[in-house]
Amino acid sequence: MTGAAVELVLDARADLGEGPRWDSAHQRLLWVDIMRGRVHSFTPSTGACRNVAVGRPVGALACAAATDRLGGCTIDSSLVLAVAGGFARLDPDSQKFQMQATVEADRPQNRMNDGACDGAGRFWAGTMALDEGPGAGALYRLDPDLTVHTMLTGVSISNGLDWSLDGRRMYYVDSPTRRIDVFDFDVATGSIANRRTFASVPADAGVPDGLTVDAAGFVWLALWGGAALRRFAPDGTLERVVPLPVTHPTSCAFGGAGLDELYVTSARRPLTAEEKARQPQAGGVFRLRPGVAGRPANLFGQAT
Repeated sequence: MTGAAVELVLDARADLGEGPRWDSAHQRLLWVDIMRGRVHSFTPSTGACRNVAVGRPVGALACAAATDRLGGCTIDSSLVLAVAGGFARLDPDSQKFQMQATVEADRPQNRMNDGACDGAGRFWAGTMALDEGPGAGALYRLDPDLTVHTMLTGVSISNGLDWSLDGRRMYYVDSPTRRIDVFDFDVATGSIANRRTFASVPADAGVPDGLTVDAAGFVWLALWGGAALRRFAPDGTLERVVPLPVTHPTSCAFGGAGLDELYVTSARRPLTAEEKARQPQAGGVFRLRPGVAGRPANLFGQAT
């Protein structure tokens, strides 16, 4: 199975590009280079690229509501970050960075990885060990009042997160399980229950990484080491495979004025010198138009 043509839109040469998120208010793509501790923004209409170094590994980001409860101020460009040691606030324009809530500050061997906001404006993000040791991480939920809740423990590589169209199911990846799992989700309380397998990934297809749910309720999954995206129907059946020109895509997000462009981040970090020579676009940001649209990203501190 194949998909639409894939184009390189940003030759970023990221070490570990991750966490793409479309900022509809500014019509730009936001993403992170995890171990370099950089938050990037790319405006496709102008080709403008910017990045801010935050001084520590950064695993995921979300746009904050224009007026939120982090301090009651209005900063249209403010972001919430999942960083090593907890959650932080960043204004990418002024480059002001401030820690907001502590998570695993006593575990320097861990870092934050992927994350996303739910429909009530809560930011979910998980951790993993730097050496990828099994069961060393957890999944956390940051509420708009800055309280942190531990939602799962014994996680190895906390990864892709998103919700069904009706908000009643949460999709989640712990990469070494080689599965997308699904939970029953209560949007009012932010609780999860009844974990079960949504879809499994064969060993020869790559490792499940970041994901996003499109406007039809289908789940798009990036396959680390698999050089492809997979699209799963709401019942978990495989609908489509989209080959990519790099072996280590990390995540994907819909963007563009019509949210009909799918952006894909990737990594150079695991490649040997020979593999980098064969994959000169590794670490780049790619775009395809798959014929379906996505949904606006949820904002931290704002219910949808």
